[in-house]
Amino acid sequence: MSSDETPNVPTTRNSREAVREKAQQVHAQQSRARLMRRIIIGAVAVVAIGAIGTAVTMAVSAQVSKPQLTPGGMDEDGIRITDISAVASSEETLETPAPTPSEAGSSETPTPEPTATGSSVDIHVYVDYLSPDAGEFERANARLLANWITEGAATVTYHPVALLTASSNGTKYSLRAAAAAACVATHSPEQFYAFNHDLLDDQPEVNTDGFSDVELADIAGAVGVDHVKSVRSCIEDQDFLNWAKDATSRALEGPLVGSEDLVLTSAPMIVINGVAYVGALDDPAELSQFVFTVANDAYYAEETQTPTPTPTPAP
Repeated sequence: MSSDETPNVPTTRNSREAVREKAQQVHAQQSRARLMRRIIIGAVAVVAIGAIGTAVTMAVSAQVSKPQLTPGGMDEDGIRITDISAVASSEETLETPAPTPSEAGSSETPTPEPTATGSSVDIHVYVDYLSPDAGEFERANARLLANWITEGAATVTYHPVALLTASSNGTKYSLRAAAAAACVATHSPEQFYAFNHDLLDDQPEVNTDGFSDVELADIAGAVGVDHVKSVRSCIEDQDFLNWAKDATSRALEGPLVGSEDLVLTSAPMIVINGVAYVGALDDPAELSQFVFTVANDAYYAEETQTPTPTPTPAP
């Protein structure tokens, strides 16, 4: 058989070169694949870092751009009541005359009026809208305080504070309610007393969610606030949340308005001419007697401090 008929069988050298070339091709493909993976991972990382940076920048910018708002119509973190407006849900409560001594549970000691000294009494009431004691005090003494305000016998200033912020399942109801009260004081001060009374008269229970911001705005609308849109926006946007925190801190640090060394220890805390009320919260007669006593003490203190004029000798 002729050698021309022998099939072309690659030599060993040619076979090695073919394998080497194939290996080089595979290595090049793997290198390109690794490079592409690195590029993709790097791009994803850059995008992620950029997104995080943008989110942080936006959050910081939002905090910086939103000013620390201060309520209007308030003095030393409180709003003084000078006029009693009708309350939508409790109109009868405030328009009924103050209880007589027998109705208040005392038939022996007459219930005095602060006007006995001839001057008005300065009363400051610190309220947490989730505090059951604050609600009890308001329901028991609303008529009495309203009468004193109407007659000019006393000035009453309410100070919204937030001591029970952690007692509403994480919704911070005390803080939000105090901020909502500041919204009403700012945009519709004539209706603050009505709003304040309704929040205390119909309270949510401790350790419940409390009213939402929308519900707080609805309550404000129900008492007939002016500038309804401004009040609703203020409450739902929580414009005065930081103020409520700071006002509570100031009260806890003291001294409370009109006093020398009192600090906030509970809610409600009632300060009368700089003296903390220590009587029963649900007894108008006891409150009235305490007010009368404090007012008398202040009156006679002023009398003793006033120098007696020296008579001019007759010629």
